[in-house]
Amino acid sequence: MASSSAAYARNSKPITERKQPKIVKNLSKIEPRKLGVGLVAGCCLALLTYISLAKLFSIYSPVFDISRTLSKSTSSPSGTLVETVSIPNSNSSSSLSKEPDESATSNELFDSKKTEDDPVLDIPVPKEIDRVQDNAPKGTQSTTLRDSNSKTDFPQFYDKETPKVQTESKIACDENSKDEGFPYARPTVCEMTGDLRISPNEKSVYLVSSSQSTVFDQNGEKKVRPYARKDDFLMPSVVEVTVKSVKPEFEPPKCTKRYHVPAVIFSVAGYTGNFFHDMTDVLIPLFLTTSHFKGEVQYFITNFKPYWVNRYQPILSKLSNYDVINFDEDKEVHCFPQGFLGLIRDRDLIIYPNPTRNPRNYSMVDFTRFLRSALSLKRDRPIILGESPKMKPRMLIISREGTRKLLNQKEVVAMAEDLGFDVILKEATRSDLSSYAELVNSCDVLLAVHGAGLTNQIFLPTEAVLVQIVPWGKMDWMATNFYGQPARDMKLRYVEYYIDKEESTLMEKYPKDHIVFTDPMAIHAQGWGSLSEIIMKQDVRVNLTRFKPSLLQALDFLQE
Repeated sequence: MASSSAAYARNSKPITERKQPKIVKNLSKIEPRKLGVGLVAGCCLALLTYISLAKLFSIYSPVFDISRTLSKSTSSPSGTLVETVSIPNSNSSSSLSKEPDESATSNELFDSKKTEDDPVLDIPVPKEIDRVQDNAPKGTQSTTLRDSNSKTDFPQFYDKETPKVQTESKIACDENSKDEGFPYARPTVCEMTGDLRISPNEKSVYLVSSSQSTVFDQNGEKKVRPYARKDDFLMPSVVEVTVKSVKPEFEPPKCTKRYHVPAVIFSVAGYTGNFFHDMTDVLIPLFLTTSHFKGEVQYFITNFKPYWVNRYQPILSKLSNYDVINFDEDKEVHCFPQGFLGLIRDRDLIIYPNPTRNPRNYSMVDFTRFLRSALSLKRDRPIILGESPKMKPRMLIISREGTRKLLNQKEVVAMAEDLGFDVILKEATRSDLSSYAELVNSCDVLLAVHGAGLTNQIFLPTEAVLVQIVPWGKMDWMATNFYGQPARDMKLRYVEYYIDKEESTLMEKYPKDHIVFTDPMAIHAQGWGSLSEIIMKQDVRVNLTRFKPSLLQALDFLQE
């Protein structure tokens, strides 16, 4: 132990007495071989450190992808408070993050098919999006847009300084108005993608693009009246909207609101207010054009009618998650990546498969199912006779107060009750859509003289019965195409009763040798004016003996 202590004492000299290492002040004096070895060792150590850190962050990267870092609120140039949201970059193969195909032709905009699982828009989403806070400018909408990948809510519009996706704008217009067997000319409808700037105050849509489509005239414009019935008599009353092709360097109007959903501009002018035309000229075309967006679409309405929008609010809100914008009064400049000017339509109360107008193969069964959902209608099937002996089949007879009245409707009610029907006699109402739709849906049979009231068949449960009383005057085509064929397409059972001339009040107005009896098609040939003034202004008094088999046929249908 003593020798060890002595050795320790000998080696434990004060620091000041120890031999200090030499400090080389001039690196050039170090041997080159030793210097190279040191540099190589240092580089290897740095490389190993970098690899270790990279592996560490890759392990925890999901945590960073899930989290979102919100920067402190800052004031935008417009005075709107804005916060920046970092969206994780997705590796999904969804077309939401797929670059648009610049090689596609303009016609492919209409021909492309989408499935129910497709995202709303086929455009890339920027990694950084400015989100308008709840204290957005007065008058803006507080609705939100949902990203299909992250399931995070984003407001529908963005601050005007938001970075936008750069893409070449395109436009394609369907102007093939003539179809074999289709009696009316279909209206023009245009689909646009890219940089769309909608300025309701100027009644214009600016399509910003470095090239100009052949759709435009020599002035770089395309004028459309977006009402879904091409009627020369009506069209002048429809607000005309002009699509203007403008190059980026020519300073198109600046966006005051930017959206990441499609826009649709349409009119409720024309014959709207008549229930038949509300469906055929607006709501069915709107369903055909936009239902696949599943609510992620913004509507602009021209020829705005507040009562019309209020009446159909349950249907409009089912098709779009956002309040409609009054195109006639709005002063903003709304910017979109996609839009439609006008609505795609088919025949009246009829939807047929078509590669251009209906590539998703919607049907009237789909539309009636949609209505039952929008209006919370409970019944999707009628009563089956015999399953519940105490239950009577319910019949609704629509009473008319104008033309084509059923003059002996009380006798018809009594006969139907004798046959076992529970009969309701009621005029079609315009005031409360939901309540009347619920009434119709509660019935198994709907009976009416030819007219707009028969449009209420859209609320009947599938496989219910429609009975149409067809007035005198060669009304075969109108009866079949307006209500008969649509009933079959909706999977309803259909019964039609053609009255004899003795059952028409026309016998009281005109002599027996009048053209309305001898050659009614000659009146049709004179046009709608003569048709509406003569044939359409008759009332009906059915022969109960002749009419009874029609009611019995309705009963037979309910036994199947």
